[in-house]
Amino acid sequence: MSEYTVVIERSDHNFGAWVPDLDGCVATGVSLEEVTANIRDAIEFHIEGMLLNGEVVPLPSSSIVTTVKVAS
Repeated sequence: MSEYTVVIERSDHNFGAWVPDLDGCVATGVSLEEVTANIRDAIEFHIEGMLLNGEVVPLPSSSIVTTVKVAS
Protein backbone atom coordinates (compact mmCIF):
# COMPACT_ATOMS: atom_id res chain seq x y z
CA MET A 1 0.00 0.00 0.00
CA SER A 2 1.29 3.45 -0.91
CA GLU A 3 0.45 6.78 0.67
CA TYR A 4 0.37 9.79 -1.67
CA THR A 5 0.24 13.43 -0.65
CA VAL A 6 -3.02 15.07 -1.75
CA VAL A 7 -3.67 18.80 -2.03
CA ILE A 8 -7.28 19.79 -1.35
CA GLU A 9 -8.52 23.24 -2.28
CA ARG A 10 -11.87 24.81 -1.45
CA SER A 11 -13.75 26.84 -4.03
CA ASP A 12 -17.05 28.70 -3.81
CA HIS A 13 -19.15 25.61 -4.53
CA ASN A 14 -17.03 22.50 -3.95
CA PHE A 15 -13.61 21.07 -3.19
CA GLY A 16 -10.91 20.07 -5.64
CA ALA A 17 -8.03 17.69 -5.03
CA TRP A 18 -4.84 16.80 -6.90
CA VAL A 19 -1.82 14.59 -6.37
CA PRO A 20 1.61 16.18 -6.91
CA ASP A 21 3.27 12.82 -7.64
CA LEU A 22 0.66 11.69 -10.19
CA ASP A 23 0.44 14.22 -12.99
CA GLY A 24 -3.17 14.75 -14.06
CA CYS A 25 -4.73 12.87 -11.14
CA VAL A 26 -7.55 15.12 -9.90
CA ALA A 27 -11.00 14.89 -8.31
CA THR A 28 -13.78 17.11 -7.00
CA GLY A 29 -16.53 16.80 -4.41
CA VAL A 30 -19.17 18.90 -2.70
CA SER A 31 -17.80 18.08 0.75
CA LEU A 32 -14.41 17.29 2.23
CA GLU A 33 -15.52 13.71 2.78
CA GLU A 34 -16.66 13.35 -0.84
CA VAL A 35 -13.52 14.84 -2.38
CA THR A 36 -11.37 12.60 -0.16
CA ALA A 37 -13.25 9.49 -1.30
CA ASN A 38 -13.16 10.65 -4.92
CA ILE A 39 -9.42 11.34 -4.95
CA ARG A 40 -8.78 7.93 -3.39
CA ASP A 41 -10.73 6.35 -6.25
CA ALA A 42 -8.96 8.59 -8.77
CA ILE A 43 -5.53 7.55 -7.49
CA GLU A 44 -6.41 3.86 -7.79
CA PHE A 45 -7.85 4.38 -11.30
CA HIS A 46 -4.86 6.50 -12.36
CA ILE A 47 -2.34 3.89 -11.19
CA GLU A 48 -4.33 1.07 -12.79
CA GLY A 49 -4.29 2.95 -16.10
CA MET A 50 -0.55 3.57 -15.87
CA LEU A 51 0.10 -0.12 -15.25
CA LEU A 52 -2.14 -1.16 -18.15
CA ASN A 53 -0.19 1.21 -20.41
CA GLY A 54 3.14 -0.20 -19.25
CA GLU A 55 4.12 3.03 -17.53
CA VAL A 56 6.23 3.21 -14.39
CA VAL A 57 4.15 4.31 -11.42
CA PRO A 58 6.09 6.94 -9.46
CA LEU A 59 6.63 6.21 -5.81
CA PRO A 60 5.27 8.81 -3.41
CA SER A 61 7.91 11.50 -2.95
CA SER A 62 5.97 14.58 -1.86
CA SER A 63 5.67 14.49 1.89
CA ILE A 64 6.36 17.90 3.32
CA VAL A 65 3.29 20.10 3.41
CA THR A 66 3.34 23.43 5.20
CA THR A 67 1.89 26.90 5.13
CA VAL A 68 3.79 30.13 4.68
CA LYS A 69 2.65 33.52 6.00
CA VAL A 70 3.22 36.53 3.77
CA ALA A 71 2.47 40.21 4.15
CA SER A 72 -0.64 41.31 2.28
